[in-house]
Amino acid sequence: LGAVVSAFDVRAAAKEQVQSLGATFIEVEADEDAETSGGYAKETSEDYKRRQKEKITETLKKADIVITTALIPGKPAPVLVDEAQVGVMKAGAVIVDLAVEQGGNCPLSRPGEVVTHGGVSILGHVNWAGRVAGDASALYSKNLLNFLSAFVETGEGGPKWKLDWEDEILKGVTLARDGAFTHAAMTGEEG
Repeated sequence: LGAVVSAFDVRAAAKEQVQSLGATFIEVEADEDAETSGGYAKETSEDYKRRQKEKITETLKKADIVITTALIPGKPAPVLVDEAQVGVMKAGAVIVDLAVEQGGNCPLSRPGEVVTHGGVSILGHVNWAGRVAGDASALYSKNLLNFLSAFVETGEGGPKWKLDWEDEILKGVTLARDGAFTHAAMTGEEG
């Protein structure tokens, strides 16, 4: 829609995902692996955190909208945008804190409130999924249709499944086949 979008994640695998959607990946060089074998983000060194904060702060100076989503199961949400970083943002910018119900990725956010700090609006709405249920349902159904279409061929007699069980995507979403578990998460072979 013409927006200039950038995204950050400590997980290296996210870079390809971000770029595949046409966004710019904000990269912090690392000598360490910030991802668990299960694909989740893990704690990083203090040096990495310092470099990450510097890089994010530079990006925040130019941002119109910042959406934060980081959560850690069983723990408060990590702070991604602190008060000083909000202070470098331009007046009129907006922070959407999707983690506000677990403490927030911005310490200035408040559950159920819109807070203004130095001209920056910080949205702390709760239950975002409930606020956008109609749009979320339409988006989900469109994504599901596009996903399934990759495994259907049309021709004489109508559409037919074309399932290549060696396809990386199909292997990643198939839990069981022919009466046996096939996914590593189900077989216990996950690292």
